[in-house]
Amino acid sequence: MNSNPYLILETPVIFEEEIKKSVFITQIAPTSSVDEAKSFINDVKRQHASARHNCWGFIAGRPENSMLWGFSDDGEPSGTAGKPILAQLSGSGIGELTAVVTRYSGGIKLGTGGLVKAYGGGVQQALKLVQTIEKKITTLLRLELDYSLITIVQTELSKFHADEVSADYSDNVVLVVEVELNQADVLTQSIINKSGAKVMVSKVRNN
Repeated sequence: MNSNPYLILETPVIFEEEIKKSVFITQIAPTSSVDEAKSFINDVKRQHASARHNCWGFIAGRPENSMLWGFSDDGEPSGTAGKPILAQLSGSGIGELTAVVTRYSGGIKLGTGGLVKAYGGGVQQALKLVQTIEKKITTLLRLELDYSLITIVQTELSKFHADEVSADYSDNVVLVVEVELNQADVLTQSIINKSGAKVMVSKVRNN
């Protein structure tokens, strides 16, 4: 599993332009799964039910994971809408986003080259408007320790910016903490070293 963080959208954006009497409305939204992407696409289709075309592309995970990409020309000539939309999204380096470009036709034919330019260009312009945040990949660690080791462990957790998720104080202390995946092994080794291997550390699951 790739543990490096990647960029995602902070909020949705809309870009609208008119080309040869056709109105193109590009909407891009953060979508963290294929189901979320399809839900957003369906929302836009309902919103613009009277439009001739609602073409789309999505990246439903890490930006480089092409297994979670999708696109549709929605009635436009093959290759003139969905692929140019997806090409702009994949070139942005941003993950977990969906773009839907709605076209209200003005009766003037744009030709295949004109359509590619219009659909890809709309997404390109919309991407200039987006604000991004970093999505960190985290994992959960379970720590079992004696009460005498709490101070040592908490010092190490603080150093690695690990967040306590739960704590159970009974015979021993059992903590579940969340830490960035690419720091988990280093944190584990550090705790083992500082405690003289008296803390039991195990991975719970990957988020």
